[in-house]
Amino acid sequence: MKRYRQVLAVPGMTWLLAVSLLARVAITADVMALTLYVVLGLNRSYLAAGAVAAAVTLGLVLGGPLLGRVIDRRGARIVLLGTVAVQVMFWLTVPIVPYPVLLGTALVSGLLMVPAQAVTRQAITAMTTAGQRRTAFALESVQGELSYVVGPPIVILCAANFSPGVVAWGVGAVVVAGGIGLAVLDPPLRAGDELDAGTQGRPRRREWLGARMIAVLIMAFGTTMLLAGIDIAIVATLKAAEQVSWAAVVVAVYGVASIAGGLIYGALSRPLPTSLLLGLLGLVTIPAGLAPNWPWLCVAGVGAGLLTAPTLSTVAEAVSRLAPVGVRGEATGLHSSALSAGFALGSPVVGVAIDASVPGAGFAAAGLVGIAAALTGGLLSRRSSPARLPEATVSGSP
Repeated sequence: MKRYRQVLAVPGMTWLLAVSLLARVAITADVMALTLYVVLGLNRSYLAAGAVAAAVTLGLVLGGPLLGRVIDRRGARIVLLGTVAVQVMFWLTVPIVPYPVLLGTALVSGLLMVPAQAVTRQAITAMTTAGQRRTAFALESVQGELSYVVGPPIVILCAANFSPGVVAWGVGAVVVAGGIGLAVLDPPLRAGDELDAGTQGRPRRREWLGARMIAVLIMAFGTTMLLAGIDIAIVATLKAAEQVSWAAVVVAVYGVASIAGGLIYGALSRPLPTSLLLGLLGLVTIPAGLAPNWPWLCVAGVGAGLLTAPTLSTVAEAVSRLAPVGVRGEATGLHSSALSAGFALGSPVVGVAIDASVPGAGFAAAGLVGIAAALTGGLLSRRSSPARLPEATVSGSP
């Protein structure tokens, strides 16, 4: 626990993680809130709700690097306040605009979503030393897992007791509160010895978006594609076993195991390569397809869960090491876009495998996606000479 005490003792770190968690819980739950509003509030189909969710996700994918470039040039506070203003307008109008307008504004909302993840990751890089960074990113990954475990279930519970429109307003209010909190904190995005980097101009994209960075982004994409595939495979397997009501328990086991894995990994003295962690995650996911019921899915989920947060944290750390300070915002935005794209594509790709075979095939498809991304990332990372980037390794090694 010494490593965690050192990280949390960094001035401003505890407040940064706390406020960021508030924002991320709401941002994680916003798609669920919009889905329930379209289905229950507007009495439309799940297809219509899925279109709104897709619009938000598309906006997130496109907006990450764009907001990152503005952060690089103007700083975090102006971007946070600007996106907060957009979110206020969007969430206030959700319960009163017709569906076609909601579909269009959902895209804008995703495009200009409060960049809580990106700002937090850049701040962690700036506020910590090289020796503290892996532990700090492990905490950030645990924070992400907590947001997925807490956010959507709270929205579902509230939707059962309140109007879907009121729930949407509540989620929007928390998104706005988190964004304002981060703007008030205005955490540093550059370390003391990096403050003059902006005067040196932005490096050209081809100078930093090389094989190693592309390898990291591929593995980020593969990781979330795998995780989204696991979610739909769990539902399909339990539906076949007539145990869908236990899905929340299985997902919770995965989440708790991931939190434990992240905390364990952050306390280790040596890092592990991202490609190794992702490959192992893919391998341990495949046998879950043999689980006949929810208890066995819980058992299978422990192994995969223990590797989830460590894999996500090594990806985030690798991006922070590979990105020059002048383009750190854009690189972190690309990282966020890769994660969002993986989540968006994972469900339909694995769903095709399930429809073409049996529910258990979903776990095999998800695992193979992870393995393929790990192999591709590992091979690409070797194309760049270590001499060119002495501190930037996909494995996160110093």
